Parts: sequence; structure tokens; C-alpha cells
Amino acid sequence: MTKTEFNTQVIEQTNELKVFAKRFTNDYDEVNDLLQDTMLKAVSYFRNFQEGSNLKAWLYTIMRNTFINNYRRTTKSRSFITTEEEISTSHLQYSSVRNGGEDKFVMEDIQKALGELDEGFYIPFTMLYEGYKYNEIAEHLNLPIGTVKTRIHIARKRLKGTLSTYKN
Repeated sequence: MTKTEFNTQVIEQTNELKVFAKRFTNDYDEVNDLLQDTMLKAVSYFRNFQEGSNLKAWLYTIMRNTFINNYRRTTKSRSFITTEEEISTSHLQYSSVRNGGEDKFVMEDIQKALGELDEGFYIPFTMLYEGYKYNEIAEHLNLPIGTVKTRIHIARKRLKGTLSTYKN
């Protein structure tokens, strides 16, 4: 089927698609927007349509999915945007920007705490943090796996103590 033939068949479905769109919303503008989005997607993705299958069902599926995606998008944006005159303190946490300078100080403290660890604790701990498994660390350092686990445990305890000011 050529693209022109396909487009003609899609246009012939306009009235039925409009009726179907009214099942989702009674707003005239939203019905037209949904119809237009559906037609645009159908024409754009006509290569995905398998000739011989049910065109009307394919168009209905596109319309339903378009409506659902738009609904999710607007619901999500409404949950972040408040239209109240007075913004409550609970809404301020969503609208405020986090201070990046604070993160810099935290990272400096973490680096300092890591630097204070003995090499025997630092290396296994950082290897675990980088994604190595206990047995890989033990093999790399030529240590028993129990020793590796103990050193990582001690490193965690020391870091936890050093960084206790950041505890919630």
C-alpha cells in the first residue's frame, strides 16, 4: 500500500475517531487535539502498520495510548506546579533549588575521611565501592575473603564515626 492510499484510508476514519475521542473527554478542543495527534502519529508511523490488519483498531490503539500518555504527563506536571496564592512550606521544598556549595563541603569531608584510612582498609573499601565483589577483592589483594570482609567492615565503621555529623 502506498503512503497516499494509507493517508486516504486514515482520513476516512476521521468521523469515527472523533466519536471515539469524545469517550475520553467532552472538551471540544481536547477532542480535536487528540484527533490531530492520533492522525499525525498514524501518518508518521504508517510503515509500522501491517497491511491486511484492522486499520480502525490500530488507530484506536494509537488514540488510547496518546490520551493515556498525555493524561499522565499533565497529572505529573500538576503535581509539581501549584496555583495557590500563598505557597505553603510543604510546597517550598519542591520549588527551591538545592545549594550546590553544600555538596562540595560534604565531598571534601568524605575525601578527607577516606584519606585518613590506612591503606589496608582504604583499598578493599574503595574496590567494593567501585563494584568489585568480595571474592574479586580477595583474589586481587591475595587475602582471605574473611579478612577482606573484616577490613571493609572496619573501614565503614571508621567512616561512619568520622562522618557522624552528617547523620540524619
